[in-house]
Parts: sequence; C-alpha cells; structure tokens
Amino acid sequence: MDNEQLAASLLNDKVDLPAMQDDLQNLIQARHKLISVHSTDEAIELQAIMEVARRMDRTVQDWTQTSGVRVFSPDVREPAAVSGTSKPELALQYFMRQKRSAICCLRGSAQYTTQPIFRRMIADYLEQTDGRRECLILMDEEALHPRVQRLAVPWRPGLPDKQELYELVKQTYRSVKRSAQSKVVSELRTNELDQLVLNLRGLTRSEAVRIVESVILDDSALTGSDLQRVIDAKRRLLESSGALESMTIDFDIEEVGGLRGLKNWLAQRRGGFSEEAREFGIDPPRGVLMLGVPGCGKSLCAKAVAADWGMPLLRLDPGVLYQKFVGESENQLRQAIQQAEAMAPVVLWIDEIEKAFASASSSSADGGLSQRMFGTLLSWMQDHREPIFMVATANDISALPPELLRKGRFDEVFFIDLPGVDARRQIFQIHLTRKKRDPHKFRVDDLADASKDLTGSEIEQAIASGLFHAFSEKRDLQTEDILKAIVETHPLSSLMSEKIEYLRDWATNRCVMAD
Repeated sequence: MDNEQLAASLLNDKVDLPAMQDDLQNLIQARHKLISVHSTDEAIELQAIMEVARRMDRTVQDWTQTSGVRVFSPDVREPAAVSGTSKPELALQYFMRQKRSAICCLRGSAQYTTQPIFRRMIADYLEQTDGRRECLILMDEEALHPRVQRLAVPWRPGLPDKQELYELVKQTYRSVKRSAQSKVVSELRTNELDQLVLNLRGLTRSEAVRIVESVILDDSALTGSDLQRVIDAKRRLLESSGALESMTIDFDIEEVGGLRGLKNWLAQRRGGFSEEAREFGIDPPRGVLMLGVPGCGKSLCAKAVAADWGMPLLRLDPGVLYQKFVGESENQLRQAIQQAEAMAPVVLWIDEIEKAFASASSSSADGGLSQRMFGTLLSWMQDHREPIFMVATANDISALPPELLRKGRFDEVFFIDLPGVDARRQIFQIHLTRKKRDPHKFRVDDLADASKDLTGSEIEQAIASGLFHAFSEKRDLQTEDILKAIVETHPLSSLMSEKIEYLRDWATNRCVMAD
C-alpha cells in the first residue's frame, strides 16, 4: 500500500469499536443487576454505555455529583436534567421509581459505598428491580467497598488492542482532517503506521486519541517523524499516572563491563519471542532474578536486556503501588500489569523487589495487604502468556519470600559479585570512553589492579573524582588522578564485608554466576 492509498484508507474506512460494547451488552442480557467498572477512561466508557443503550432501545439515566441525574433517550439529542437528585441516595430513589427500561449509572460513588445507608439502598434497588429490564452501573477510579463489590459483576473494558488502536488512529485522523481549517495530509508508510500503533499500546483510548491529535495539529501532517514525538508524549503520560515508568535506553549491552555468563545466557534467548521460536517449540523466556552486591550493575543489566533485545523497558515503581484507600493498592498493581500486557512485548523491571514485598514473608501491621499484593504478582508471573520478560533485582536475599525463588517464576537466578580484574579493565575503558578520553592513553591495567575491592559504580565515581581534580588544576585527566581517587575511596565491600560474604555463601549452590 503506497502513501496515497494509505491516506485514503485513513480517511475513508469505516470505524467500529465493538469489543467493549459487546462485553457490556452480554452482561446486561445475562440479567446482571449491578455492574462495576474501575474507570480509567470515563468518556469512552460512557460512550460505550450509550451505544449499548441504543442497540437495546433503552434510556440511560446518568448521575454525577455535579450534574445530578440526566436522562438520555435514544430519540432525543439533549439530555433531560432531573431536579433534586444531586445526592446519590436521591438518584437511587429516582431510579427505583422509574418504570421504563433503563441503564442507570452512578459515576464517582465509591466514597459513598462506605456508608451503611447507601449500601442498604443499593440492596433495596437490586430487590425492587428484580425481573425488570434494568441494571445499575457503578463507575469510579477508586475501589468500591468490599460489601458492594461482592454484589457486583465487574465490567472490564481493558486497554485497546492493536486493531482497536489502528481504528482509533484512522478515526482521529479523519476527525482532525474534517475539522481543521488548514490542509491535513498523511505521509505515513504502512510500516510506519504499524510502528505508530505499536507505540500507542498501553494507553487508554482517550490518551491515544489526544496524542495522535496533538502530533497531527502541530504541523497539519501525520508523518514518520511523528513516531518519536508519540514515544515522548507516551513517556510523559506514564510518568504522570500509574506505577509504570517508560525508561529511555541510550546504550547497548556491550557497554556493560564483565558479566559474560549473563550476556551469553541473554544472547541465546534473544529471539525467544519470535514466531520462528514458537514454531520450533520454544516457550518464550519469562525473566531473571538478579541478586548481588549493590553497585555492581544489576539495574544496568535490566536496561541492557531491553537494549540488546530491542524491546521497550518499563519500570514498576513499588512505592507508587501502596495507596491509603482500601482496595486501591491492589487496583494499582492490577492496572500496572494490565498496562504492561497491553504494551507487550516489553521488558518489565522491578528494582529492589525485596523492599516492595518484604513484609509478605512475615507478620506485618498492614492487614495482610503485602501478602495479597505479593500473591497477585506471583499468580501473574506463573500464569501470564503475554511476551513480557521480567527482570527483578534484589540486594537482601533474607528479605525475599521463598515462593519468589521457586522455578517457574523466573527462568534463572543470577548472582552478580564484585567485578573481576578483566571486568574492571572493561569498566575503566567504557567509562573513559564515555568521558571522551582515549583509554589507550591511560594505564588501564594498573587501574584494574588498584581497584580490586571496588564495585562498578565506585569505579565510575573514581573517574569522576579524578576529572574534578584535573579540572581544578586546569589540565587533562591522568592515570595518577584516578589512582589517587581509588586510594581515597572507602569501598562498600569493606563496609559490608559480612553481608557480602553471606550473599556469596548463599549463592554458591543456588545461583548462576553472572561473570
């Protein structure tokens, strides 16, 4: 398909997004009276409810705290406002008085489900509407009270898949082209459109539409140059909401010194997510757990895996998972997992996993929250089938729940020790090159010998200290500057010698050595 044909396709193809609408219609036809949805894209979800109501020839009675009840009829354009329904209990009373077939919605009612009288009214609604063609949908970003949630069947619109995103791009392009005063053109090739859709995965429908609109309106065109801008916009969205962060990969695995065993293991599995591998009978790799001394490159390896395999890297921030409202922490974790699945294939990185779920292995004062969160994660790690490679790093093996180390959770458990002499030589060469210095002009062998007890990060800091010293004397960096910084360094291996020896002893017969 050439550019002109593709542009015509974007403009003229009919758009239909039936999946989430079909799911809701099936729930209503199955006579479920109470439906809950953890709302992440309220406008699109409400649009789906309106479409289902049109299909089933029903009115929609929609309540929000700011507007009260509004009645949307299939044959009337403007909704009819119902006075005296600003409070949710008044809205429920109105719903119960109505005799017509309707889909009733309460948006933003989760905070009221903690009130016993409101829960009683929902129970009364379910009793009084039994046998009538009605249902009540509770839409909220927050978690419902457990007693209410148990009465409801969940509607899970989910995030858009590849085909739906393709349709949304076409719909958005057509809408902008028809509304823009200036001429809007498309110069995308077919492979660029595929890449654009891939870059939008993991976003809600509204977020995807806003990003596509912005890149089109910026220069009145949809071109291959917009791909990077879509990635940047997506990264900003992920950083501002949710527990996932899209990481920038600006190096390759050869810029990681040492770790020959880990590199060889990754190289063998580089094509493990391909169709060819599946036809050969290979199951996709699931992930690795990396234990070791702080500062020896565990986090760097997570980035190197994504760079080497050419996959996006998502970082799960455990600190964002834990919320103050009951049920919200579990929702955050489920939403992060759902987002990672929608963006697959990806590398999912959990840094210092023992800090996120440490209390899952012992008694804690969080009411069992850590255990529930940890159980959800373990179940997903065991059962998921999406092409997601998980990289977890840990410093404190004693804090890890034993269930995490069982085979089947990870493909392998690697131990990363202090770098050997060859690895230290490589690390010096890599960091000197990054600082725009020629490694051949330095006595790298002497530096490698002198830094026997240093971690990779301490080697990097020694070079940084040497640079400051040379800069203060207004001359270029010399080997002696780095040697002096090494002597002045108090290595972590000395400060934590007992803990490091314990790690080594533990890993001897339990882990694969990364180097």
